[in-house]
Amino acid sequence: MSETPHIVSDVMTQTVVAVGRDAPFKEIVRTMEQWKVSAMPVLEGEGRVIGVVSEADLLPKEEFRDSDPGLFEQRRRLSDLVKAGGVTAEELMSTPAITVHPDTTLAQAARIMAVRRVKRLPVVDQVGMLQGIVSRADLLKVFLRSDEDIEEEVRRTVVSYLFPAFSHAIHVNVHEGVVTLRGHIRDTSLISVAVRLVRAVEGVVDVEPQLTGQSAVPDEPEDGQ
Repeated sequence: MSETPHIVSDVMTQTVVAVGRDAPFKEIVRTMEQWKVSAMPVLEGEGRVIGVVSEADLLPKEEFRDSDPGLFEQRRRLSDLVKAGGVTAEELMSTPAITVHPDTTLAQAARIMAVRRVKRLPVVDQVGMLQGIVSRADLLKVFLRSDEDIEEEVRRTVVSYLFPAFSHAIHVNVHEGVVTLRGHIRDTSLISVAVRLVRAVEGVVDVEPQLTGQSAVPDEPEDGQ
């Protein structure tokens, strides 16, 4: 069974295309084209991340190339005008860089990407040194887990834990990441707990609980009654 990826270091790309703070505009464009990336960390010294330069940071140079910088709309976008005049990575980059640490959970990384509206995050150590990069595509790798792996983990970490006396009677089926739980249990209040725990298993797309309460077995009547 493969290990479940839980944190950024499990899925990040360790070989990262980056540029130095003094990299000129055209070098940045050429590097992006050569490596087919739309953004790169900007480094100083031995590899400390000080910002990120993206296609969005480069486009103002073309957008404002033949425009009147005195127009109100352009004054309103002062930061874009500054970038339009930038010629090095340091002048063009977005800073401070939005980064994560290797032990950041995949859920936390996904939330940061969604809230900050970025497609990738540099991964840094405690002093800001570049360790790798994690992208939206990397976070989706968890859904490449096989149904067999997911089923085994659900049985081991959820069913056996919550229903030790009934685990043999609970059937776990996984198809395309959708987990179905079938069977009879004594305490139906645990169904919602089971659903939450199964959803927390990496690679699970959805959960369909089909668990029912065990019917009480009536006492056997005594002889002569």
